[in-house]
Amino acid sequence: MVSPTNHARAAPAAADSAREAAPAFSPLYRQIEALLTRSLQGGEWRPGEMIPSEVELAGRFKVSQGTVRKAIDALADEHLLVRRQGKGTFVATHAEQRVQFRFLRLTPDDGEEGAMARRVVDCRRLRAPADVARALSLKAGDAVVQVRRVLSFRGRPVVLDDIWLPGNAFKGLTAERLAQYKGPMYGLFESEFGVRMIRAEEKLRAVTADAEASALLALPLGAPLLSVERLSFTYGDRPVELRRGLYDTTAHYYRNELS
Repeated sequence: MVSPTNHARAAPAAADSAREAAPAFSPLYRQIEALLTRSLQGGEWRPGEMIPSEVELAGRFKVSQGTVRKAIDALADEHLLVRRQGKGTFVATHAEQRVQFRFLRLTPDDGEEGAMARRVVDCRRLRAPADVARALSLKAGDAVVQVRRVLSFRGRPVVLDDIWLPGNAFKGLTAERLAQYKGPMYGLFESEFGVRMIRAEEKLRAVTADAEASALLALPLGAPLLSVERLSFTYGDRPVELRRGLYDTTAHYYRNELS
């Protein structure tokens, strides 16, 4: 497949290269979508930056504007791009209000959503336990960063998170840096470490609070909790975060959308 950064050579052959790199049954707009994704992955357009217009991209890839529009629509549906009426299309960023809560599905029963206060309990580097290494596609004993934090809503602890990150990708991540950053954690990962979360897989189950969870969430020992294990991926379906959360759903519910 052609390199999207080599515009002079890529434009005349981009569509043909996309056809060669994809199965014959793949629609052309999907092939253009793949080329745009490669540009995003390669950092040609950074989070928050505007991408070229549909007309410019159509000329670059030698396809119709309608084909480019369908490709951009698909990437917007995946929250990789954001259309802004009258301004253009921009690379999505986790700092945006509409995106930053995309992966946090906990909603108050009264419907009054708001920001959750976070407290970092611990942040340390260690060798990956076998199950964490497996989930993150690391070698046994590779370095990882473990972050433990508590999220509170209206002063009440609601979520206890244990977050595991590949050590090489998150060099320099400390409890102090996490405490100083006021935006969403994924925004920090994106802006400071160049890691953008694209999609996630989750496993949910009912559990009860052990001694640690009951102390940090201010709940009785054995209180019912919702366990949410999330594996998040960046471009290329590369796993970059394993998150194990315990949710107190006494006054919240877990919201999801199916399509």
